[in-house]
Amino acid sequence: MRGKWIVIVAIVSFTALMTGDVFASSDAPKVAQAAQAHDSTRPANGTSGDITTSIKIDRGDSGRLFDGIGAISGGGGNSRLLVDYPEKQRNEILDYLFKPGYGASLQILKLEIGGDANSTDGSEPSVEHARGVVNCNAGYEFWLAEQAKLRNPNIKLYGLAWAAPGWIDNGKFWSDDMVQYLMTWMGCAHSHGLSIDYLGGWNERGFNEDWYKKLHAALATAQYPTKVVGDDSGWDVAKAMSKDPSFAAAIDIIGVHYSCEGGDGGNANHCHSTEEGVNTNKPLWDSENGSQDADSGAGPLIRAITRGYIDAQMTALLNWPLIAAITSNLPYPTTGLMVSRQPWSGHYSVGQSLWVTAHVTQFAQPGWQFLNQASGYLGNDRTNGSYISLMAHNGTEFSTIVETTTATASSTMTLAVGEDLAKKPLSVWATDLRSVIPSERFAHVTDLHFDSTGQAHFTLLPGYVYTFSTLVPSGKGSASAPPAHGMSLPYRENFKHYKIGSEARYLSDMQGAFEVQPCAAGRSGNCLQQMAAIKPIEWQDNSDAFTLLGDPSWTNYSASVDVNLAKPGIIELIGRAGTQKRPQSHQEGYYFQISDVGAWTIVKSDSDGKRTTLASGSAAALGTNHWHRLGLSLDDNMITAYLDGQVVKALSDGTYSSGQVGFGLTNYDTDQFDNISIMPIRK
Repeated sequence: MRGKWIVIVAIVSFTALMTGDVFASSDAPKVAQAAQAHDSTRPANGTSGDITTSIKIDRGDSGRLFDGIGAISGGGGNSRLLVDYPEKQRNEILDYLFKPGYGASLQILKLEIGGDANSTDGSEPSVEHARGVVNCNAGYEFWLAEQAKLRNPNIKLYGLAWAAPGWIDNGKFWSDDMVQYLMTWMGCAHSHGLSIDYLGGWNERGFNEDWYKKLHAALATAQYPTKVVGDDSGWDVAKAMSKDPSFAAAIDIIGVHYSCEGGDGGNANHCHSTEEGVNTNKPLWDSENGSQDADSGAGPLIRAITRGYIDAQMTALLNWPLIAAITSNLPYPTTGLMVSRQPWSGHYSVGQSLWVTAHVTQFAQPGWQFLNQASGYLGNDRTNGSYISLMAHNGTEFSTIVETTTATASSTMTLAVGEDLAKKPLSVWATDLRSVIPSERFAHVTDLHFDSTGQAHFTLLPGYVYTFSTLVPSGKGSASAPPAHGMSLPYRENFKHYKIGSEARYLSDMQGAFEVQPCAAGRSGNCLQQMAAIKPIEWQDNSDAFTLLGDPSWTNYSASVDVNLAKPGIIELIGRAGTQKRPQSHQEGYYFQISDVGAWTIVKSDSDGKRTTLASGSAAALGTNHWHRLGLSLDDNMITAYLDGQVVKALSDGTYSSGQVGFGLTNYDTDQFDNISIMPIRK
């Protein structure tokens, strides 16, 4: 029902940009074309003189339903260190991400379905490393989902696989085995009290129509009220859906990645969809966007949200990743909504991207309706900025989010409403993206009151994100982190106090899966075991199965670890593990590798994947199912390798001066490790 209008003054008409119900299926391409046409006529200096915009909030307006703003934990390992934080700081970080009215107030959390292989910043463990052996407590994704639900019971959960265990149909992802594996994962989620709202296929690896039909049927048979997202890649899935009604029926949501200009890590000045996608009448989601620094990526993030709807009718956006809870030597070390790379110090930082997210999530809930005629470009020119408006389903609340991130001059905005909404003040919140002052992020700047004609006026400054809303949010979290500092040595770990099947503190798996298991080869107690017995179905290239530990700033130290080879093969200890580029085999460091027959090498690896043998030789055979101790001392330029306390080789190389410790194996056996010791070499 429309409210009675008092006065509407249209300072700038958006009729040319949005004629009628612009988001009817046939009109979406016209919207983008019209906006681009305005770009071509703008002055060369990027300004438009006096810029004025009038926005009419009308209950009778049409628009798609808002599905939410979320983020992705996965793709992969990017949340790994969060669980290792001290409880106080861990809870503060979780509040900033999930607690309503505190920070990002995320509405969707996408979880990686671990597959024992690297999917960008690490390898996340499978719940079923070997067929029929299920560990529903593997990894940290279910823990994270529980924490999100604890803070916001209404948050939606979304599962997606990047990699998968190699036992699945002899390495074939698009198989009945994989469907059953996903059902096993769904059962694990249920055992944690979690309901999975959305489920995808294979991240950025296309689609198989028959497989999606089987997945949809399996969910129905299991009576899971879960919607299927296809295909977490590009728009080809929509084209296929337009040709096959049964395939279209198996896909509930079209999820594409990086639908805006520049793609992965792009500027998001323009966004796009396709006619086939719009014509499906399915929700269109940017099911992965971002890949941007927590601070400097805030502008592209808000543009992807606002322009994603204006240009392309995208009704949800999921930022990759949720958080950079990884050490600084890994790819994308500051990408996400927050950075938390030091669990040993408790230090973390809150990014501008988190507060930009709050500008939407704290003022609009899933199920609200976009208002097409109250969404567009300031001054009818996208270089001035953009805005979207959303209204609660009962019509009693609305919010308008405005970004001026590409503007070079200030402009004037007029909001006009009906007489019932005019009785409510508008809470105005702002973030200055050009400022580094925390108090200028997500700040309540004023309350606007409508005049007798039902209008409210505001001057918009360039480089800002604004929210104008009838809602009054709880506000902004104020927790602050302790100062950063390096991880102190010595460090020792014997795995005695861990639960079987758990990950060990401060260890970040790069390939394979390292979990605490009962020791083998006659040793009592717990040890760390590599669990992937065969090569996984990989998303990123193959490499040694290895895990990294500790602080990239470590310099001179002596590292040692007990090792047990389950089968003939090569085991390794890594020192000064520094910069890693993608794929994970491009890991800087010194590798001491030795086989079951005693053949050894000391290898230098660089971040471009080049490996140089510094020395090689032969020692006493290690055999299998026997414990031995490997050591690697790094003292300025002197590198010394040890086996069972005896020097194997000492040499000089000054290429790398600092880095983490790592260990692993060059194949996929279930080798074990115990009694890690890292001692400082003091000068």
